[in-house]
Order: sequence, then structure tokens, then C-alpha cells
Amino acid sequence: MAFGTDRKYMNVAQAEAAQIDVGLRQYMLRVYNYMASGLALTGIVALLVASSPAAVQLIFGTPLKWVVMLAPIGLVFFLGAKIHSMQSSTASGLFWLYSALMGASLASLLLVFTGESVARTFFITAAAFGGLSLYGYTTKKSLSGLGSFLIMGLIGLIIASVVNIFLQSSMMQFVISAAGVLIFAGLTAYDTQKIKEMYWEGHDAETTSKMAIMGALNLYMDFINLFIFMLQFLGVRRDE
Repeated sequence: MAFGTDRKYMNVAQAEAAQIDVGLRQYMLRVYNYMASGLALTGIVALLVASSPAAVQLIFGTPLKWVVMLAPIGLVFFLGAKIHSMQSSTASGLFWLYSALMGASLASLLLVFTGESVARTFFITAAAFGGLSLYGYTTKKSLSGLGSFLIMGLIGLIIASVVNIFLQSSMMQFVISAAGVLIFAGLTAYDTQKIKEMYWEGHDAETTSKMAIMGALNLYMDFINLFIFMLQFLGVRRDE
């Protein structure tokens, strides 16, 4: 009798584990779909702005450029602070707005670098990002310690970037770009593992939806920053 009962509990446990595994895959797929859609929107907006002299003049030839540059930063902080109190539909709308504003801001890259080098760097970044994110998803090793180190490195990177605005040192810019690639490569793996671990905490459908949006936002920022820093090495400037 006991043996039969044990088998029953084992079957129930296996069924629950399989259900959780399916739920995790669906959750991660939602995260990646949000991220990929955000990147697609960013690319479309960037291309439309860069191909329109009137839009380029309006955004980059007027004080509006500061709104386009600073608004995405404000949206990130706003989402992080208010995500728990807003509806998932509102969070989703803000994510799309953020992606569109980033597209308008990143249109400047299409004006500085050739389209061919931008496309090549994008696909290289996508391949690197995919491998790093897959590692973060599958590894059994905790990356929490690495995350703390990377956050400190990111703070240092921001400070160095601000300082170099005044110094205009090409050598310092090279070091910043190299550090940026390494930091955001590590953050890609770390954030993926963190997003996965958050799923195991167990949440209702509404909260899980908002978690997916924030997870997509984190991975989106990792990808964009990795792409920008890699473009410093792989991009071909139009004036060369």
C-alpha cells in the first residue's frame, strides 16, 4: 500500500515539475518576444528618422534632442519605481514608448556609421547576446556574485564616460568601449539568470506579466548597450 502511495506522489510531483517547466518556457518566451519586438520598433523608428532630413533637423538640430536623449532614462526609472502599482497594459505601453524614443535617439548612429557596418555589428551582437543569454539560462552556477561586481563596474563606466565628455581622450574612449562590451556581456548572462529565478518565486498572472515586461526591458538595455559599444570597434564611419 505504501509503495503504491509513494508512486502516486511521485507521479503528482513529476506532473507538477513538468507543468512548472512548461510555464517557465512560456514566461521566458514572453520576455524574449517583448524584447525582440522592442528592438524591432527601435530599428524601424531609427531608420525612419535617419532617412528624413526634416526629422533629423527637428530632433538633432533643436533642444528636442535633449528630450529624446533623457526621456528614455526617465521612463526606466519611472517603470522601476511604479511597476508594482500600475497595470501590465500601462507598463507595456511605456515599454513601447521607451523603445520608440530609443529609436529616435539611436538614429544618430545611422548618420555617423555606414548602414552596412551597423547591420553587421547588429548581427554579431545578436549572436553574442544569444549565446550569453543561453548560458545565463542553463548554467547551474549562481551569478549573483558576478552581478554585484558588474554593477560596480557599470557605475565606474558611467563616471568615466561623463569625465571623457570633457577630456575627449581617444585612448580613454577605447578603454571605456572595451569595458562596456565586457560589462554588458556579463550583465546579459546575469540578468537572464535573475529573470529566470524570479519566475520560481511564484506570482499571479498580472504580476508575472509585469515581471516579463521588466525582464524584457533589462535584456533590451543589455543588448542596446552591447551593440553601441561593439559598434565603436566594428563600425565604419561615413567620413572615413
